[in-house]
Amino acid sequence: MRNLKVMTAYRGTNYHGFQRQSNAVTVQEVLENKLSKVLNEPVTISGCSRTDTGVHANNFCFNVKTNSNISTLGFCRGVNGELPDDISILSCEDVPMDFHARFDCKGKEYIYKMHCSESKNPFASDLMFHYRRKFNIDAAREAASYFIGTHDFASFCADCTNVSTTVRTIYSFRIENSGDSVIMLVKGNGFLYNMIRIMAGTLMDVSEERIAVSDIPCIIEAKDRLKAGRTAMAHGLYLNRVFYSEEELLAD
Repeated sequence: MRNLKVMTAYRGTNYHGFQRQSNAVTVQEVLENKLSKVLNEPVTISGCSRTDTGVHANNFCFNVKTNSNISTLGFCRGVNGELPDDISILSCEDVPMDFHARFDCKGKEYIYKMHCSESKNPFASDLMFHYRRKFNIDAAREAASYFIGTHDFASFCADCTNVSTTVRTIYSFRIENSGDSVIMLVKGNGFLYNMIRIMAGTLMDVSEERIAVSDIPCIIEAKDRLKAGRTAMAHGLYLNRVFYSEEELLAD
């Protein structure tokens, strides 16, 4: 028996998130079907995270246990040959049997992409959120600085019933822009349900002066979802990096 650590990327447009569901097509279902064919045995994969319908991943980790002696290169080539164009295997390596993609994860980085223009971008309709006005980057950066650190992020959680704590640590929150594109990069030790999308939506409300920059500490302190801003659309969100060591997580 072997345990394989696999990195994959996918375009989430055609899927109802990563995790297997009984009534909808998911990334996990497609991967398991193709892996089972290549490995010539039924397999179940363990993913590093759940992603919502329409959310994408530049780097998503899963592990799979198999009796196959296929080489790691053969695995990548064989599975990629079976997968649809919107899912790709990036790498594969043998890891200890006790490695688990979710439970061994030390942190993640997400990005949120926006196209800020009155005119839509026909090449990114499902890959960037179309924000039909100028985005106030200076105000958003100032507001985002309050997210950095260890806080109770209950105000930025759509459903907190299934978590033991809503305290999380955000290591960095950068906002970059080039032309009409704005990208938010958020790195932390963990994230609550819809946390990044609510943060992004709140910064949009800051840009529009619906929420003042100085309100952010009070919103965090309130621990009340109704105090924060809108939930940004799913198709602008990407799981960008997954970290399995503290050194890697704290780099940059």
